[in-house]
Amino acid sequence: MRKNKGRTGRKRRRKQYSSLPSNGVNQSHKLEYIQLRKWLKERGFDDRNLRPAQFSDTGRGLMTTKAFQAGELIISLPEKCLLTTRTVLSSYLGENIAKWKPPISPLIALCTFLIAEKYAGEQSVWKPYLDVLPKTYTCPVCLEQEVVRLLPEPLRRKAEEQRTVVQELYTSSKTFFFSLQSLFTENVETVFNYDALRWAWCTINTRTVYMKHLQRECFSREPDVYALAPYLDLLNHSPNVQVKAAFNEQTRCYEIRTDSHCRRHEELFISYGPHDNQRLLLEYGFVAINNPQSGVYVSADILLKHLLSADKQRNMKLSILKDHNLLENLTFGRDGPSWRLLTALKLLCLGADEFTYWKKVLLGDKISARNEESSLNIAAKICFSLIEETQHILHQISQMKKDKVNLENQLALVEVLRLEDLTILQTSAAILYNLHTAIT
Repeated sequence: MRKNKGRTGRKRRRKQYSSLPSNGVNQSHKLEYIQLRKWLKERGFDDRNLRPAQFSDTGRGLMTTKAFQAGELIISLPEKCLLTTRTVLSSYLGENIAKWKPPISPLIALCTFLIAEKYAGEQSVWKPYLDVLPKTYTCPVCLEQEVVRLLPEPLRRKAEEQRTVVQELYTSSKTFFFSLQSLFTENVETVFNYDALRWAWCTINTRTVYMKHLQRECFSREPDVYALAPYLDLLNHSPNVQVKAAFNEQTRCYEIRTDSHCRRHEELFISYGPHDNQRLLLEYGFVAINNPQSGVYVSADILLKHLLSADKQRNMKLSILKDHNLLENLTFGRDGPSWRLLTALKLLCLGADEFTYWKKVLLGDKISARNEESSLNIAAKICFSLIEETQHILHQISQMKKDKVNLENQLALVEVLRLEDLTILQTSAAILYNLHTAIT
């Protein structure tokens, strides 16, 4: 007789699952996931170790049904499941792409396929995958301009650059889109509009895995390194895990192995790379809480605002810093001001009688107690200035969330980023106070 079939067994199981550390809610019963798994199974993928789930802190992700040990294979997705330029060329779009001159980029080929297949709806072979893709994204290119203005530098500038890149990509691809008119009953201007291109671009930018392909003459010389990986792309990022991911030429599968242990019924994470929060928001449209990679950037303009304009050697000092690439990537982190920031400040704070020692500063040597104290003082002033600016922006966001309900999700994203920045700056301020106390 099998055990645990009755009421007592059900109670025991409920008690067991209620004590699990995960807050994930299993989503595998939903129709879109049932259809996706069926579709993947037809292509050789039948994984029983991971289940789609909704998590309170990370949103949609994959939850384990078994414990994983470090070094273990967590997912192996057959080549038949991957969407690549090879998929595009073997489709109804292949002939048009092959004869189009000048050749389009691999990126535009994939964008075109995604837009066309989404338009095809029920007729698309890829419908089960398209149905689980996000309908909207939160990459900067999708943010309203008034939200972009709330981003810190240099992210705000990069957000504007991203918007320009996508706009130019759309403009430069219009002629190719027009050449596809014979494949569609509807006007291609309606099918391949800017919003559709932006959605496709974000899908590829945020969800593809790196997979190098042979260069084809029908494509431009841009690298062909994209592969959309259904189901696998439900795995969320954590800055605290490491994985090994690559296409296995022997098994013809895209495989991921974890370097971390993961318990049963927990969310399984992978790493998208050692990115700070500004990079994560720019490339993927999200922010990681307590990200150890994150820092608050100090621009050259901010540096200059806090330095004496009367310093006759100022321009020479700035030239030295520029030559040694020390005017970029200056940050405050969770462990205080970065070495690059302090080094730049120490050089800028050199007195007229100390300037000849600038090379020693770059080597990390201590020049004088006066120089040490001056650089820490300016670092503290910059830090407090950034704290004040961040608090001001957070107040603006709070007001806008009341007045602009339609922008609530976008504002919440920037708010999380700014709150993380505030924590970093307050931590740095405390560290700077201790450093200053130690030398005075």
